[in-house]
Amino acid sequence: MPDIGYFNGHFSPLEEIKISPDDRGFLFGDGIYEVIRAYHGVPAFWNEHFNRLVRSARETQIQFFLEPPQFLRLLLSGLQQSGYQEGKIYIQVTRGVAPREHTFPSNREPTVFLAFRQMVGLPTKVFQQGVSVITLPDTRWHRCDIKSLNLLPNVLAKQQAREAKAFEGIFVRDGQVTEGATSNIFVVKNGVLITPERNHLVLAGVTQQQVATLAQAKGLDVQFRPIPILELLQSDEIFLVGTTIEVLPVIQVNGQLIQDGKPGPISSDLQKEFSSYVAGITLS
Repeated sequence: MPDIGYFNGHFSPLEEIKISPDDRGFLFGDGIYEVIRAYHGVPAFWNEHFNRLVRSARETQIQFFLEPPQFLRLLLSGLQQSGYQEGKIYIQVTRGVAPREHTFPSNREPTVFLAFRQMVGLPTKVFQQGVSVITLPDTRWHRCDIKSLNLLPNVLAKQQAREAKAFEGIFVRDGQVTEGATSNIFVVKNGVLITPERNHLVLAGVTQQQVATLAQAKGLDVQFRPIPILELLQSDEIFLVGTTIEVLPVIQVNGQLIQDGKPGPISSDLQKEFSSYVAGITLS
């Protein structure tokens, strides 16, 4: 069965969807997006993703008319039509179609596109063994709190990581860790979890918040604050979080092992805790 897509009010096979060459998302990257993971047919944390999408739309002045119940119906309908119980849903909203000009078009009708694909996660051994990362200068703009289509620095960082045989590139700005090219980051020091404070330089991660909440429920201290690069390198544990990777231990930074080069106990415990939580997730 082909992957299913939704485009401006209609579902169809993904391969049949045609996007105008005058769409501002294509011409300028003038749009916003979200990625939602479905577990056993349930779009996890859909409301948090919806709220972030609405915020991104507001900050970029993109018209977005869906209400939460409509949005949820779209997600469930697409999942049902795709037949995927374990799915990855990509949502993109652009400023619409107009002849190329930098200023906003008078017709502000947005382009709304969703793609429903089967979720193919990382092999189990990757979670068991952990991954390596490299650090890179954060040269992105100063509104990283908006989940924008403008991802060229992230693309280049991810490619540079791949060429270095690392899983992820970790951005560093003015000596402070911000986030990964495709993930948020936590470090553990003396039993305390630390993740970068939420501001205009960091995307407020949905999985990041869920993991922080789970950790606090277990009695762990979680701090949202700056992480100097030296603190990253001297940490007891490091792990990445994100919609598709969940909780992923880091064992090496720039070729330097973190402690004994194995996933730490807190990282491994939160990995299991998160997996257990989403396994039982429902819409209620």
